[in-house]
Amino acid sequence: MGVSTSTRTHRKGIPVSDRHEHPHHHHSTGLRHRLSHLLTPHSHETADKVDPALESSARGMRALWVSLAVLGVTALAQAFVVAASGSVALLGDTVHNAADALTAVPLGIAFVLGRRAATRRFTYGYGRAEDLAGLVIVLTIAASAAFAGWTAIDRLLDPRPVQHVPAVALAALVGFAGNEWVARYRIRVGRAIGSAALVADGLHARTDGFTSLAVLLGAGGSALGWQLADPIVGLAITAAIALVLRDAAREVFRRVMDAVDPALVDRAERALAEVPGVLGVGELRLRWIGHRLRAEVAVVVDGDVTVRQAHRIAVDAEHALLHAVPRLTAALVHADPEPAPGEADPHLPLAHHAAA
Repeated sequence: MGVSTSTRTHRKGIPVSDRHEHPHHHHSTGLRHRLSHLLTPHSHETADKVDPALESSARGMRALWVSLAVLGVTALAQAFVVAASGSVALLGDTVHNAADALTAVPLGIAFVLGRRAATRRFTYGYGRAEDLAGLVIVLTIAASAAFAGWTAIDRLLDPRPVQHVPAVALAALVGFAGNEWVARYRIRVGRAIGSAALVADGLHARTDGFTSLAVLLGAGGSALGWQLADPIVGLAITAAIALVLRDAAREVFRRVMDAVDPALVDRAERALAEVPGVLGVGELRLRWIGHRLRAEVAVVVDGDVTVRQAHRIAVDAEHALLHAVPRLTAALVHADPEPAPGEADPHLPLAHHAAA
């Protein structure tokens, strides 16, 4: 019989690795996917909104809620001007700022819920709440795009002069100032706590500030008597929101479908290949649970080693993965014996289950 083991032992039904965090901090150097924001275009995928450094830091959470307050006040001030002026360009910017501010609510709830310990019903914990928050964010962005677009088209079909143009210009500047302040604050706190996600969110706020400046151009056109300037800028802002929606929907879909960056798989395979005693790497799977990664992998070891030796190799393999893969917090490593000539496949009894 071949040796088959894994690195996990259990007590009261809860995996050992799920009762503590690995002491090393792993940060992504490129912060790929959904956090390049707007011009990249930017995205609202939840896992990159808040990484482990942000989640564990009260200062990072405070930055999230302070940003919500500042963007909320900015959007409220703009809304008063929208009501008085009838500017659809400013309306689009206001809706965008409000939607961005409100994304902090489902995210904050998801982060708090995600800290709850695993239970016998939710054995993987509550990290998937972040994916649900991502769906809420996508719906919020879609609603803001539809509303802004419908209003701009209605104004194109029925042009009306914009009232209180100086107030519209001032509100656009307020929008720019609010987003720029939030950008600087998020970037400063993000760098202080080592959160690339919060830094990227700051860059996102900065790009939204430039959207507010576009409203200023529309106000300038209206001041010169060009009534179509305002709805045209409104449509441009709608297009910008649609780009955000496309990127956010794509990334949320990938997360729900357990997609990971193939480069992470390559990185994990290279790390495993360097572990002494690992003769080969079989099936390797990575999946996100909230903003944490989990791995399942089969490694090939010498079939003549003892169970203890195979377990030691599996532990070393898991340790290598935790160091090599950013944000990986747990790995289930299964040790398979190296095939011997004439020996039956030890997994043969499972073949009919795999076929089903």
